[in-house]
Amino acid sequence: MEWMYTLSGFVVGAIVGLTGVGGGSLMTPLLVLLFGVHPATAVGTDLLYAAVTKAGGTVVHARKGHVDWQVTRLLAIGSLPAAALTIWALSYLPRQSAATSQLISVSLGVALLLTAAAIIFRQQLQHQALAHADDAAHTQFRAPVTIACGVLLGVLVTVSSVGAGALGAAILFYLYPRLPAIRIVGSDVAHAVPLTLVAGLGHWLIGSVDWSLLGSLLLGSLPGIWLGSHASARVPDRILRPILAGMLLLIGGKLIAH
Repeated sequence: MEWMYTLSGFVVGAIVGLTGVGGGSLMTPLLVLLFGVHPATAVGTDLLYAAVTKAGGTVVHARKGHVDWQVTRLLAIGSLPAAALTIWALSYLPRQSAATSQLISVSLGVALLLTAAAIIFRQQLQHQALAHADDAAHTQFRAPVTIACGVLLGVLVTVSSVGAGALGAAILFYLYPRLPAIRIVGSDVAHAVPLTLVAGLGHWLIGSVDWSLLGSLLLGSLPGIWLGSHASARVPDRILRPILAGMLLLIGGKLIAH
């Protein structure tokens, strides 16, 4: 079975490399629906998987000057305490109970639907934000709203492992419409690393991480991300993103009804 985990890691890694959308959107539901991994274990393992894979991306973005550290800091001010508090709340729930499984599955389904919407409507959100970019309300409350969005992402990512990628980027595109797209992506990836690390280590402390599974996933995903990143220039984004959004809508709906 371990080679199947490695193969799945490779496929998801390749899709992440092609589309830039976080692996949690695909890896966690894959583990839950296809392999029957308990949702809590799937989320905890995937969070550490994301922290490792996105750390390399952050180094690359940072070296090229693609990270706005002020934006990343504002998100982290909200997300890291929210992640810690969410872990504390989860620690009081029976880990293997049906109620916990249902809570995480529904949260995961909702997060996937939100991610799909973020992918589909990203350009419309950006255009709308550009139209109001210089409004006093848009600029005056930008910092506290960014922190509040960080809190939302912290809770969502800790419970479901989904949201740090496409959903985080969509929020930044709306709040910072004049920031170049590459700096939005770089800042989003940089923020995802400490968030997924804190949430993942928290899940480890409450016993929701399978280290053998994590190793098998990383063995496949790292070469998959490398190949996908190199192939991304040859595959049109307008084809990939609607297909990915459709997949997430189907998977999200199935998890909510699961």
